[in-house]
Amino acid sequence: MANDIVIAQTTSDNEEQAKALAWGAVESKLAAGVHIDAPITAFYWWKNKVETAQEWRISYMTTTDRLPALEAWLHEKHPYDIPQWITLPVAGGSEAYLSWVIEETAQD
Repeated sequence: MANDIVIAQTTSDNEEQAKALAWGAVESKLAAGVHIDAPITAFYWWKNKVETAQEWRISYMTTTDRLPALEAWLHEKHPYDIPQWITLPVAGGSEAYLSWVIEETAQD
């Protein structure tokens, strides 16, 4: 069951945008739940120079089945030219929690 669950992450430089990206994914049943971390400081290369920004990390709890739809939705809604998009496999967890993720992302 754990192999069916992933955590997908992106960032936003705007707290309200982060909340909108979280709410929309849950409302659309693309993710069972979302965490938004407190502001973090990012340093990165962009257009041949080092940039820095305050960002909010957004972590989506979803299934491998729903991941392609979540990724497509995020790339449509996200304002960045190249939003961070990484996925982390879930190697274990409580059976009740993992079952909840699967149930809440099931397509009707």
